[in-house]
Amino acid sequence: MSIFEVTIPRRRDALQLDLEDPLRPLRTQFAIPSGLIYLDGNSLGMLPKTAAARVAEVVTKEWGVDLIASWNSNSWFDLPRRVGDKIARLVGARPGELIATDTTSINLYKALSTAMSIATKDSAERRVIVSERSNFPTDLYIAEALCAERGFRLQLVAQEELAAALTKDVAVLMLTHVNYRTGFMHDMAAVTAAAHQAGALVVWDLAHSAGAVPIDLHDADADFAVGCGYKYLNGGPGAPAFVWVHPRYVNRFWQPLAGWWGHAAPFAFAPEYQPGDGIARYLCGTQSILGLAALECGVDSVLAADAFGGAMALRKKSLALSDWFIDLVVHRCSGFGLKLVTPLEHSHRGSHVSFSHPTGAYPIVQALISRKVIGDFRAGSPGGSGSESENIMRFGMTPLYLGFEEIWLAVEQLYQILDSAEWTAPQFSRKQAVT
Repeated sequence: MSIFEVTIPRRRDALQLDLEDPLRPLRTQFAIPSGLIYLDGNSLGMLPKTAAARVAEVVTKEWGVDLIASWNSNSWFDLPRRVGDKIARLVGARPGELIATDTTSINLYKALSTAMSIATKDSAERRVIVSERSNFPTDLYIAEALCAERGFRLQLVAQEELAAALTKDVAVLMLTHVNYRTGFMHDMAAVTAAAHQAGALVVWDLAHSAGAVPIDLHDADADFAVGCGYKYLNGGPGAPAFVWVHPRYVNRFWQPLAGWWGHAAPFAFAPEYQPGDGIARYLCGTQSILGLAALECGVDSVLAADAFGGAMALRKKSLALSDWFIDLVVHRCSGFGLKLVTPLEHSHRGSHVSFSHPTGAYPIVQALISRKVIGDFRAGSPGGSGSESENIMRFGMTPLYLGFEEIWLAVEQLYQILDSAEWTAPQFSRKQAVT
């Protein structure tokens, strides 16, 4: 039965679902501001209660008292690997295969550059990188820069054109697992298999899926993956990101940012570079210890779900929350110009829901924020077509701390804003630096 064919959910139904929610205890891990309905965990995850105390401990004790001895006595040197091993559990990687370091953009530069080197070494005529036109812009910018530097061509296509674009000259297919705008989720295994069949490598960006949807990089036979630490992993603003390389490729080439932390013996201080073994060579410079300490608390907050069914339990609740949200908006807010952009099919839906509006996406979001319902806005691509060109409102369905009553209340606030035309007030159209 379609979700649009059921009776519209009531607040008392939401309260009952919250009482029955087996993941409800996980909510107590977070410092949730009173009265706030937070639907933006897909952009910045909430603060785990453990993070402030942990970062304070690193600052006052480990830095303030132990000082440089902390690289050994407090295991600072091992943090990228330790946190990386924890993230690995969330994405189907094995211990020692994934490292927490740098930013998503920097890690993408490392991974994509290495993939290009491997592809051309194996087949010199492969000089094309394929990606979606609607991919996250930083991914496209990194690819554009590498193509200009190395004489490749970046080919951008619509989602439905990907299969046809996998021709014999394609070196690398670069995709984001869950689209940052629409919430569309690729079938990682099927897409990877199609790329491999065409002789191409695949670089996956997991920024909008790691910690939110079940991922198994080995089962999907993926080649490279990068991801973000401050969204569903709750690592805090600007948290370190991560990079993973399949063991069959990890030692084949240097990554291009050959820094001393990626050296086989960094404290030998040799003038010549010798890359470390395995994923350690994807490190570059001195690590952000404060950032890694906070990120570890965030990752632990996701791993806490293992006691309640793990990734599959999180996924089940995420889909239930998004079904509720879609159903309520369609029933309660019909006639106001909203259009669902996110797929209805569970197999193609990530963990956020997007709606477009012909004229009011930005001010509607601002009006919601004024009522302490936090979502966000993403502008359409000027040269895009269909949903690529539409301005959209995004709402994150983070199952660790979001409840069904909050969904009901958020849609009620949305209805009131639309019904009263409150969003047309001039103050809601004033653009801020961050949208």
